Amino acid sequence: MGEEEAVSAEDNKALVRRFVDEVQSRGNTDLINEICSVEFVNHSAPPGLPADREGIKIVTAMFRRAFPDSYFTVEDMIAEADKVATRKTFHGTHEGEFMDIPPSGLRVTMGLIDVVRITDGQVMEHWSVGDNLGMMRQLGVIPQRRESAEPGQ
Repeated sequence: MGEEEAVSAEDNKALVRRFVDEVQSRGNTDLINEICSVEFVNHSAPPGLPADREGIKIVTAMFRRAFPDSYFTVEDMIAEADKVATRKTFHGTHEGEFMDIPPSGLRVTMGLIDVVRITDGQVMEHWSVGDNLGMMRQLGVIPQRRESAEPGQ
């Protein structure tokens, strides 16, 4: 890998870190227009929300209302060429309505893996996979699986 590519990968990681720290963890949606391109596409947009920068603003605000103390911990970040992959953990206390679920006061964590593509210093595309089932179980919406004493029971 050439020196120019290494600098670019580090710059891309710094941009993603800034998004995680300032937008996702602090709720500063004003930075979205700076960090994400006008042509940004969120391939993992929730149903019914736009897959563009405005949709990211809506999702961020929704999570901040439901989990006002929320923050993300970056567990791993890997950059290659124009992509950055991040494994992170969402932490928050459910103090506001979330997806029609009334506030429970419960602390939740959720693992996520995000991949973004960056061009000219801006995020162009985003893909995400999260442990939604685990989060719904922590919120009490889906019952925890009972462990039986014997197989087959």
